[in-house]
Formats: sequence, C-alpha cells, structure tokens
Amino acid sequence: MVLELDRKNFDAEVLEAEGYIFVDYYGDGCVPCAALAPKYEGFAETYAKEGLKFTSLNTSKARRLAISQQIMGLPVVAVYKDGQKVEELVKDDATAEAVEEMIKKYHDMV
Repeated sequence: MVLELDRKNFDAEVLEAEGYIFVDYYGDGCVPCAALAPKYEGFAETYAKEGLKFTSLNTSKARRLAISQQIMGLPVVAVYKDGQKVEELVKDDATAEAVEEMIKKYHDMV
C-alpha cells in the first residue's frame, strides 16, 4: 500500500519517521509520472516489509513542499532514511527498472 502524502502529514511520515521511506513525487499532467504510478504501486506490494514505507506526494498540490525538498523536475523517486534524503532518481533516470533496483538495494538493508 502506498500512503498519500500532503503538507499536513509529510513531516511526520517522512522527515520524522524512522527507517527507509520511499517517496514518489508526481504531478498532475505528468505523463511519465502516470506511467510509473502502477509500477510503483506494484513494488510497494511486492517489497513491503517492516522498516520500509512507500509513499507518494502530488507536487501540483504541494509546490512549496516539493521545492523545499529540491524537487525541480518530475518524476522523482527519493529514498529517505531517518528523515534524511539518501538517494533519488530524477526524470529520465526514474524508470520502473531503476526504481525497482533502488528499492531492492534498500530492501536488502532492512
């Protein structure tokens, strides 16, 4: 299951959370984002386990928050550990294959 983030819960669910948090940053009208979404949902089901959390944030509804996290292009899939961003895949690098590889890497660390 993917938890939908917004301005109200982002800090608590990502910046103040322990463990590894994946955040799928997407926007309204972003075609690559829409193509990635079902794959990301599938990864969340496949790789879900204690210590890994899958979330998403619609940057169209939270522009300032996205900018505060240095999200300048879409799609972005970022990994946070104990509130700190440790890795991200941006735009053309955010393919389903690359995202799955990144998830596997952190999945094995938990």
